[in-house]
Amino acid sequence: MRHRTRLIVLGRQGAGKGTQCARLAACLDVPHISTGDLFRAEAAAATELGRRAQTYLDAGSLVPDELVLELVAKCLGGPGARAKGYLLDGFPRTLAQGQALFEVLGRGAAHVAVELHVPTSVVLPRLAARRVCRQCGATSSAGPGDDEIGQCASCGGEVARRTDDTDEAIRQRLADYERQSGPLLEWLDGLGILLRVDGVGAPDIVHRRLLDAVRARVPLDDQVASGARADEAPDDLAGAG
Repeated sequence: MRHRTRLIVLGRQGAGKGTQCARLAACLDVPHISTGDLFRAEAAAATELGRRAQTYLDAGSLVPDELVLELVAKCLGGPGARAKGYLLDGFPRTLAQGQALFEVLGRGAAHVAVELHVPTSVVLPRLAARRVCRQCGATSSAGPGDDEIGQCASCGGEVARRTDDTDEAIRQRLADYERQSGPLLEWLDGLGILLRVDGVGAPDIVHRRLLDAVRARVPLDDQVASGARADEAPDDLAGAG
């Protein structure tokens, strides 16, 4: 079933946003769009846009808003892409990006925006324990007493803490999120599309909360409206978790 929802999901680093976005996009049957993935694809294809973005990525700097918007507009600029629906993972990041997104794509740029809320006291230890495979990029979490360098369960590659996951860098990124997201969230709330969902709990529970929140705000597609009731919808849109 295709839901055709246009959805923004925001949340501070370590909130489990990537995992929840992937699950939610699969349930709604819409593309899961991460600007990081898009930039990596552009860089791998050696496009002019990818080369411009890579200079910032190599320097460890944030990609400028106008370049991010150019990338998103390239991905979603056609009416066919928007008709399929999408889930924007962590974008827009700033008020300027949000306003530009709606200016480029129009009022229907998003039906709903969800902030996955997890307190700083919870995400700090999560980020400190995060480990990334240097070969396949898989993410895992180190347990108490685990070695700093481990082996990836997926590919056997070397797993280690990201070089930018120092305690100081983590605190700075969280502070940046608070500073940038405040005006954006207020603006989205003013548009009447913002929902806040508690992101603390087992992944299946958080997944159910997200689904219920989106279902309560966005009408189901024509397949469901003309046939089965919402609570009889196929897949787990109707409340699996």
